[in-house]
Amino acid sequence: MTTEPVSGSHVVIVGGGISGLAAAYYLQKAAQERSLPLHFTLLESSSRTGGKLFSESVDGYGEVPFIVEGGPDCFITQKPWAMQLAEEIGIGSELMGTNDERRKVWVLNKGRPTPMPDGVLLIVPTKFMPFALSPLISPMGKLRMGMDLFIAPKTDDEDETLAQFITRRLGNEALDKIAEPLMSGIYNAEADRQSVMATFPRFRAIEKEHGSLIRGMLASRNARAKGSANTATSAASAAPAPPADGRPKSIFVTFKGGTQQIAAELRKRLASHIKTDVKVTSITLEPGGRYRVEAETPTTTQSLRVDAVVLATPAYVSAQLLQGIAPSAASTLERIRYVSTGTISLAYRSEDVHDADSGFGLVIPMSEQRPINAITFSSTKFDRRAPDGYSLVRVFFGGSRSPKTMELDDDTLVGVVRAQLQELLAIDADPLFHRIYRWHRANPQYDIGHLDRVAEIEEALPDGIVLTGSAYRGVGIPDCVHQAQQAVDKLLQGLPAPSPNATPAIALGYEANN
Repeated sequence: MTTEPVSGSHVVIVGGGISGLAAAYYLQKAAQERSLPLHFTLLESSSRTGGKLFSESVDGYGEVPFIVEGGPDCFITQKPWAMQLAEEIGIGSELMGTNDERRKVWVLNKGRPTPMPDGVLLIVPTKFMPFALSPLISPMGKLRMGMDLFIAPKTDDEDETLAQFITRRLGNEALDKIAEPLMSGIYNAEADRQSVMATFPRFRAIEKEHGSLIRGMLASRNARAKGSANTATSAASAAPAPPADGRPKSIFVTFKGGTQQIAAELRKRLASHIKTDVKVTSITLEPGGRYRVEAETPTTTQSLRVDAVVLATPAYVSAQLLQGIAPSAASTLERIRYVSTGTISLAYRSEDVHDADSGFGLVIPMSEQRPINAITFSSTKFDRRAPDGYSLVRVFFGGSRSPKTMELDDDTLVGVVRAQLQELLAIDADPLFHRIYRWHRANPQYDIGHLDRVAEIEEALPDGIVLTGSAYRGVGIPDCVHQAQQAVDKLLQGLPAPSPNATPAIALGYEANN
């Protein structure tokens, strides 16, 4: 069956994760605000939208349910785009911050949880006494970190790995005990392959501006103390004052009902434009510059003639779809590496976790050689994640740090995780329930030179094709929202200008199945 609008431009969005949903929202917004005769269709291959934004509600243990996150549990407020989108779609009041008065991060050090020193901003100590007295770093390691004040800055824009940057500025111990578990964990990446320019360009900017990370972090801390907007992520900082409008001002925020809430609200607003269980199989360029998009459902095939395509799919999926029309871009897309990751959340009675949840969580350096990567105390980090009298613990595994754990069957995995919780945190009670989420080949790796590869891909794309998503310029929810917005702006610049007499239209050639 062929679907084609009668008039106006038709855009198809492939992929219904947060990137695809945000792109659809901004297309809809542009069409309404600019009176564009624009039709758009979002096609998602699975039966649900939202991608890795998946929040499960588990009832039966108290007056409120457990909220169990399958993917990301929060996002950063210093990147404003996700918060702005939440406000636009009417769920800003659902945002809530972390329990910053309970903010404490532990690091596994020679098999024992050791508190991160108070005053560590990003990866840099800014308070002398807590750092000097901490057993986390050896005396020689502390001295080496202090040498950052005297090491000449790198002033060019040449990329380097996170490991190269940290060891150059702060030494090997800082990399092993602080930077690798904290920073690499965000991207599930290997520090000795991870591009610092693609993942933490702020480090290089601080080095250029201040000549030293320590001086830069001290300046940032002082600016924040004076009320400046130039804040920095802290591993152990005091809670900010609440804003006058009641919105959270924590560094990290989430939604009361879980991160899926933003995807669910977008889906509700875009329902008539969304088609699930539709797998795009090919994109071809037709004479005249339009594209034919072929797709399959469980029972039928679909063919759409469109003016433009937004690919909000993993890089390797986009590569397959672009083989015929942009082979050079497809070849470079295939070079973006992916790893598989997973989480297991376990629910307990609070009395059964003893004092283990006295903080936000435990990060585990790769050098500890554990089958798990980190532990988060979800019900300590956020309110509304467990009923009164209960606790929710979340364990991370897989990625480049513990890939073999991904291969374990569920029963074996539960046994391995429970053994680690008993050994590291003395949690030996049977969990009330558990939930396992596995994300196969779902985490893009920003290897050194990543931004150059992305620029090369974009340069090789034909007119009317844009890419968006976590594979390119940021993996967090705000990054994905922002990239979707930019992709739509770029796309609209290339679409044919509407006729002065055109009637605004946002239509879909077939009903949604969502």
